Amino acid sequence: MFDKVCLIGLGLIGSSLGHAMRRGSLAGEIVGYARSAATRAKALEIGFVDRVCDTAADAAAGADLVILCVPVGVCGELAAAIAPSLKPGAILTDVGSVKSAVVRDVTPHVPEGVHFIPGHPIAGTEESGPAAGFAELFDRRWCVLTPLPGADEAAVARLEAFWRACGSEVERMSPEHHDLVLAITSHVPHLIAYNIVGTADDLGTVTQSEVIKFSAGGFRDFTRIAASDPVMWRDVFLNNKDAVLEMLGRFSEDLSALQRAIRWGDGDTLLNLFTRTRAIRRSIIDAGQDAPLPDFGRPHGKGDKGRE
Repeated sequence: MFDKVCLIGLGLIGSSLGHAMRRGSLAGEIVGYARSAATRAKALEIGFVDRVCDTAADAAAGADLVILCVPVGVCGELAAAIAPSLKPGAILTDVGSVKSAVVRDVTPHVPEGVHFIPGHPIAGTEESGPAAGFAELFDRRWCVLTPLPGADEAAVARLEAFWRACGSEVERMSPEHHDLVLAITSHVPHLIAYNIVGTADDLGTVTQSEVIKFSAGGFRDFTRIAASDPVMWRDVFLNNKDAVLEMLGRFSEDLSALQRAIRWGDGDTLLNLFTRTRAIRRSIIDAGQDAPLPDFGRPHGKGDKGRE
């Protein structure tokens, strides 16, 4: 589909894209860049890139598709670095979990004739690094594209076709709407997971060994989410703060209502909520976004890891 694809960032998403492109024969050449020389060497050793470069600008030179697979906080800086190397007609995209901030930071550096189409594959695991990737990561998962007003329709369609060839379903929406949706479906759940695991770690009346030894399924799932890349998630919260704070406000109000129901023995309120939320779980399974298996469908083989 592309003669040359450049992956800037060779962690979980970048390496999985490399594997997916290999699987589908989607690129004539895959060139990679990562800040760490050790990461670049590991990517070459694994083989999901054909070659690596010492600078992002060298990697992007002459590429038909450039994908920023880095934390959202550094997208603007990297866009500025590669701008002189981007060829006319190239597609520049990203995989960040926040879109409005990426649009704000990257757009000023995009040269005339380069098609900047922000994107976000809603797929991942708690693992990170070049060895964490696998070709099936995007299979049956959604990728959201947030084309800007006036975007070239042919370029957007070409990027949609690329993501579908990587296994994804594709949907378009505005950057602002994306950030609101992801705030409740991904960002706030991660923040809650980080917080509850931190609370357990801080408890003076429960030892750390007891937390580990007697972890129930719910807490285990929280620890899995809370093991996600700390740099990536720090940048997500700092760059999507308005939507996250809005959803946290709603969550706090609903949590207070639950607190009152428990305090006053209001079993009907609890039962009604738990029944309604159980239906949401069933809808997610019916939509093919998880499986009705023990341990909340969390598979245990690398080929089909749990996704976030």
